[in-house]
Amino acid sequence: KHIKVEPARWYWHCDRLGMIVWQDMPIGDQAGFNPQWQNKTYFTGEEKQRSATSEACYRKEWREIIDALRGFASIGVWVPFNEAWGQFKTVEIAEWTKAYDPTRLVNPASGGNHYLTGDILDLHNYPEPSLYLYDANRATVLGEFGGIGLVMKEHLWEPDRNWGYVSFNSPEEVTDEYEKYAAKLGELIRRGFSAAVYTQTTDVEIEVNGLMTYDRKAVKVDEARIRKINEKICNSLNEEKR
Repeated sequence: KHIKVEPARWYWHCDRLGMIVWQDMPIGDQAGFNPQWQNKTYFTGEEKQRSATSEACYRKEWREIIDALRGFASIGVWVPFNEAWGQFKTVEIAEWTKAYDPTRLVNPASGGNHYLTGDILDLHNYPEPSLYLYDANRATVLGEFGGIGLVMKEHLWEPDRNWGYVSFNSPEEVTDEYEKYAAKLGELIRRGFSAAVYTQTTDVEIEVNGLMTYDRKAVKVDEARIRKINEKICNSLNEEKR
């Protein structure tokens, strides 16, 4: 769950529906704070230092988020940093998070600026799945992929400004592309992926790469085909575990 913390009712529905939530810490700080971006290798740069006030604010708010949400069964993963946004003291923060709530997995640095800490190595790649790093001692996951765009004009947040990582013209074309990515993901499961997160469930403002529209009034793919494709992926993962 990028950028925000939802109301308790949202997590209650996730509990009820059996959805697993990866909860980010919504990161803020001064403009340009983010450290150098390295996503294809382990981080070899120099982490930036937050001010004492900023660091104290981060630690206070991250603790409060965990305290507020730890009672929801749907929370499966804590994510202290996403794509280097405000990233600092990664190992220390990841280890503190794990010690504070040892019942959940910790994804220390989602998408890049990776360290050998936490429970997960999380790769992001658009549009197709790609496995360019692997850690045998942690779960290697594809935290973001896909982003297949389809414009449905009557359901846009902003009519004249929208984008996807790739763009198509019909639900059939989007579903075909999704199936192509799923086949590649199935191959990569055999090479080491333990989980994957598709971008994304719904359109988000100008991003038109959702399975549903921004207003949730239209499904943008062939729902029956998507279900079969996803079931095949899950079966592949279960077969690998056996």
